[in-house]
Amino acid sequence: MTWEDAQQWEKDWHGDCVNSYNEETKQYIYARYLGLDSYKTNYYGQIGWDFADRSVLDLGCGPYSLLMKSKANKKVAIDPCNYPEWVRMRYKAAGVEYIQSTAEHWQTNEVFDEVLIYNCLQHTIDPKRIIQNALSCSKVVRLFEWVEQGISDGHIHDLHATELDQWLGGHGKTDYISVGPCVGQAYWGIFVGNHYQ
Repeated sequence: MTWEDAQQWEKDWHGDCVNSYNEETKQYIYARYLGLDSYKTNYYGQIGWDFADRSVLDLGCGPYSLLMKSKANKKVAIDPCNYPEWVRMRYKAAGVEYIQSTAEHWQTNEVFDEVLIYNCLQHTIDPKRIIQNALSCSKVVRLFEWVEQGISDGHIHDLHATELDQWLGGHGKTDYISVGPCVGQAYWGIFVGNHYQ
């Protein structure tokens, strides 16, 4: 399976992006593992995250980034898929700058306080390059990924904790989790970016 095939699979998975309940439910679970509980807030009558004056980048955001449920000084979301136009409008309405690009090829001179990567690296061209890019433009990288899942439709990389540790320059945690729709061997952690102070 090629990367283009994986992207088509991902686009088909989300369909018209109207029914986002399952994927957004997963985000609340990922957020706990990403260490975002300290930012948790009641936002527009719903639980969200308040990053205050911080800048946050979501790499591999999909059609409904958790930044849509967040406050921050700056919110940027990057994904290569060509989702329906109303998805872009939703991002704009939530104050999120949406960029359609691969995270491998996107470049910036900007430094982000927080970079989020969750449940996306299995679909990418080069997960190591994405992590390198995340570290190069961040103070902190927060990551949650499924590991030891094998190759399947849409998942062209089988990630492992040892390689993620190496790429991130630190040690993440791994465990089998079964919380709501999130079931499997997972890897997560908070890592120091190149601009950490």
